[in-house]
Amino acid sequence: MSTIDGLPPLREVIATHGLSARKALGQNFLLDLNLTAKIARAAGDLAGSDVLEVGPGPGGLTRGLLAEGARRVLAVEKDARCLPALAEIAAAYPGRLEVINGDALEVDPLAHLMPPVRVVANLPYNVGTELLVRWLTPAVWPPVWTSLTLMFQKEVAERIVAKPGSKAYGRLAILAQWRCDARVVMTLPPEAFTPPPKIHSAVVHLTALPEPRFPADPAVLGRIVAAGFNQRRKMLRASLKGVAPAIEDKLLAAGIAPTSRAEEIDIEHFCALARIVAGA
Repeated sequence: MSTIDGLPPLREVIATHGLSARKALGQNFLLDLNLTAKIARAAGDLAGSDVLEVGPGPGGLTRGLLAEGARRVLAVEKDARCLPALAEIAAAYPGRLEVINGDALEVDPLAHLMPPVRVVANLPYNVGTELLVRWLTPAVWPPVWTSLTLMFQKEVAERIVAKPGSKAYGRLAILAQWRCDARVVMTLPPEAFTPPPKIHSAVVHLTALPEPRFPADPAVLGRIVAAGFNQRRKMLRASLKGVAPAIEDKLLAAGIAPTSRAEEIDIEHFCALARIVAGA
């Protein structure tokens, strides 16, 4: 792909700008431009969309997004060492790449983006889950973004798409699947990265639903799910006793056996319980 955009290979970019990955920033660089292009394609048709990218590093995925036709890319990068490399990409794609030097947990990108918006990122491992939770819990639904295509540690990806009855099933699965279609679209081995992490990685694609699968107050549902999974070995009649009075009656009314554990309950029944608790 370096022949497509006329820019040098990523190893050369890293050497030129002295961009050794920093563990403190959760950096593991993906250097294969074929793989970064594949991730960009997994996000769907980017033409006509603004794309938010977090943690572009030397810009491998950034180049993939631009080459695959993204209308504009807004890249939020905390590491100032990467800015000269990203500036070279911006020069190769005039008017299509904006770079903000800042912390993604503190920057509000919405002022810089025009709908439709897609989020595509090889997320730094140390902030990935927190950013996902923020994107899944906006004040208003549907959200500004239409889809999220995100790379995580494989274990986190499995938690996002997990089904009831599995050990990976928990708060993250419910949060994601209540309001989105979520699927793993790619798995990457450690050796795909520089430096190689100790774990496999996976790319998850989440498409925002127009409305949640089942009606429920987000705050009440969140409280119930948190209480249930914070003590996941306990029966729900015990783990949820602080959530509402007469919780056993409410569980039965929602079609849930009070002796069940949180990991056995699907999203529909959690939502039913949330409606009953809210109504009470």
